Amino acid sequence: MLGYLVLAIIVFSLAAFYVGRSAGNRFVAVEGAATHSLPGYHGAFVAIWVGVPALVLVLLWLLFQETVIDGLLLAGLPAGAIDGLSAAQTRLLLSEIKNVAGGRMFGTPSEMVLEAAQTYLRWQGIAGWAMIVVAVAIMLIGGFLAYTRLAPRFRARHGVERFVTAFMIFCSAAAILTTLGIIVSLVYESLQFFAMVPAHEFFFGLNWEPQIPIRDDQVAGAGAFGAVPVFLGTLLIATIAMIIAIPVGIFSAIYLVEYADKNVRNFIKPILEILAGVPTVVYGFFAVLTVAPAIRQAGNLLGLSTSPNSALAAGLVMGIMVIPFISSLSDDALRAVPRSLRDGSLAMGATRGETITKVLVPAALPGIMGGVLLAFSRAIGETMIVVMAAGLIATMTINPLDSVTTVTVQIVTLLIGDTAFDSPKTLAAFALGLVLFVVTLCLNVVALTIVRKYREQYD
Repeated sequence: MLGYLVLAIIVFSLAAFYVGRSAGNRFVAVEGAATHSLPGYHGAFVAIWVGVPALVLVLLWLLFQETVIDGLLLAGLPAGAIDGLSAAQTRLLLSEIKNVAGGRMFGTPSEMVLEAAQTYLRWQGIAGWAMIVVAVAIMLIGGFLAYTRLAPRFRARHGVERFVTAFMIFCSAAAILTTLGIIVSLVYESLQFFAMVPAHEFFFGLNWEPQIPIRDDQVAGAGAFGAVPVFLGTLLIATIAMIIAIPVGIFSAIYLVEYADKNVRNFIKPILEILAGVPTVVYGFFAVLTVAPAIRQAGNLLGLSTSPNSALAAGLVMGIMVIPFISSLSDDALRAVPRSLRDGSLAMGATRGETITKVLVPAALPGIMGGVLLAFSRAIGETMIVVMAAGLIATMTINPLDSVTTVTVQIVTLLIGDTAFDSPKTLAAFALGLVLFVVTLCLNVVALTIVRKYREQYD
C-alpha cells in the first residue's frame, strides 16, 4: 500500500508540473516578456506544493503510526492484562501480537493474543487507508492553492529557488546532525566501557581476549582488553597495503598522463577503474584461495614459518584493492596542472623526468595526497579481506607472515552473539570505533595541512 501511495504522489506531482507549465506557457503567449518566470518554474512551483507536503505527511505518519497503534492496542486489551508487567515484558507482548498478526506463530498463542492480533490488523488497515485519504486530500488542496497563485507577474522562480535552498540547508543539517549523533553515541558508550575497564589497560595492554561469561554457570575467561595487538595488526596490514598501492598508483597515473598514448590510456584506465568496483568478498576469496597458499608455499621453500592466514596475504590483496583510489585521483590532479608549466619547464632545458619530479608532482601534490589518504582510510576500514585472509586472533607481532586481526574485524566480532549490550565485551566495540574515528580524523587533519602547505595558485 505504501508503494502505491508513493507512486501516486509521483504521478500527481508530474501532473501538477504539466498543469503549471501549461499555465506558464499561456502567460508567455499573452504577456510575452512581461512574464516574470519561465513556464518551467510555474510547473515546478505547483509540483512542489503537491508532492512535498504529501511526502512529509507520509513520513511523519509512518514515524508515529506504530506508536499510536500500540497505545490503542494496549488500551483495548482486557482489564488487568498488562497490570504488573514491566516495560520489557509489555514490549515482548506487543511483539508476540505482531508476530501472530504476521503469521509468524511459535506454539499456540492465547485467545487474548489472537484477538489482539485481529485488532492490530484492523487498526493497520484503518491507518493505511486514512493515510491515503489524507495524503490525496493534501495533494489536491496544495495543488489548487498553488495553481490559484499563478499569474504573469507571479515570482514562481523565487519560490522554487527558496525551496531548493531550504532543501540543501536541510540536507546539510542532516549530515551535520548525523555526524554529531555518531560522535555522541561513540563517546557515550566508550565512557561506559572505560568505567568498567581502565583506559590504561585498553590503550597500553598487550593481551586482547574479550571473552567473558554470559551466564553465571558458564566457563569463560575473565576478559582481557589490551588493544595494542589489535592496533598493531591494523597498522601492519594497512602499511603493507600502502607499500603496494602508493608506488603502483602514482607511477601508473604518471605513465597514463605523461607517457601513454591515447589508445593505451583508453585501454588501461578502465581496467584500473574496474578494480574499484569489485566486491570486497571477491578480493577475500582471491586472498584466501590464491594469495595465502602461494605465500605459504613460498615460505616453506625458504624455510620460513608461515601461518595459513597471514597479514602479508591480506595486505597484498588490500593494496591491489585500493590502487584505483590513488591512481584515479592522482591522474586527475596531474592532468589539472596547466600545460604552460610543462612547456615552460621543458623550454628551460629540463628533461621530462625532471619536469615530472620538480614541477608536476609538487603542483599536483594536494590531489595525490588526497588519494593516498583516501586509500589509507579505506585500508584501515576494510573488514572482509582481513576476516578471510588474516584471521580473528589478535597477535602481538610485526611479522607479516603471522596471523593478525584489525579493529574493524574485532568490532564485528564483538557485536555478534547474545552478550548483553552493557557488558564490557560489547562496549569494547564502541571504544575501538572511537579510536578508529579519531585516527581517521587525524589523517584528514594531516592531509589538510599538507594541502595548505603545498597548494599553489595558478593564473
